[in-house]
Amino acid sequence: MEEATLVIIKPDGIKKSLTGNILSRLSEAKLKIMGSKMVKVSNDLAEKHYEHLRDKPFFSELIEYITGKVHDENRVMALVYYGEDAISKVRRIAGSTNPEEADPISIRGAYGRILTTGIFENVIHASSEAAEAEREIKLWFDPDEIVFDLYPCQIKDGRSEWK
Repeated sequence: MEEATLVIIKPDGIKKSLTGNILSRLSEAKLKIMGSKMVKVSNDLAEKHYEHLRDKPFFSELIEYITGKVHDENRVMALVYYGEDAISKVRRIAGSTNPEEADPISIRGAYGRILTTGIFENVIHASSEAAEAEREIKLWFDPDEIVFDLYPCQIKDGRSEWK
């Protein structure tokens, strides 16, 4: 089934200049990039992205991590990949969320680590299922920033917006 997924190269991946390596690894999936941009992550965007983890004790650490406070690097690269089984292909290449449990040839296995504070410095985010991917893509991208009509949108005040 053709589907879309969101990938975020996190602040630690940007700071360590791993963007090219990560994009090369993701190219193994033979998927199409439908959207790509650099984003300065606000607290609001971070909290919306991780809203499903709001009740977890590590929620504030996640927000500090994705907004760049941990690495003094407040940039991420957000990408939309599209194609056959995009979510499972990207998740396999990304590896387990916990870098110590990730396959050593996966992105997280090769480049991730766990900080002494317990934060998983796992370099990359990848949507885990279709509903999450849609929610995340709509959060990180406007319809006009994606070169393919993934989801229904409408024109309001001369601009496209998600329905």
